[in-house]
Amino acid sequence: MAEGDAGEKSNPECFGQLEKVFPMGSQGLRETPEKCMGCSHKTNCLRQAMSGTGGLNVREEMVVRGEKAGRIGFFERWSRKKKLYRQKMDLGEKNEISKRS
Repeated sequence: MAEGDAGEKSNPECFGQLEKVFPMGSQGLRETPEKCMGCSHKTNCLRQAMSGTGGLNVREEMVVRGEKAGRIGFFERWSRKKKLYRQKMDLGEKNEISKRS
């Protein structure tokens, strides 16, 4: 970790990058790398990584796995995917507005 000008610790380069801090593992499940386990930023980092469209995609993966495993039925899957779709659309609109500003 690098020191900032004010002497505060800055975030590591990988901070909030979903594919680095929560990559897809060899068995098709997302895993936190071993190097992240000792990092003091891991909780905030993962929150940041999951806050955007990548996080919504991860949640969608979880819905699909839940249905395949028989943990959720058709209507529950449909409801969750619809909610995720709306959240993606809201994020897309917010991104478009911020690009215009």
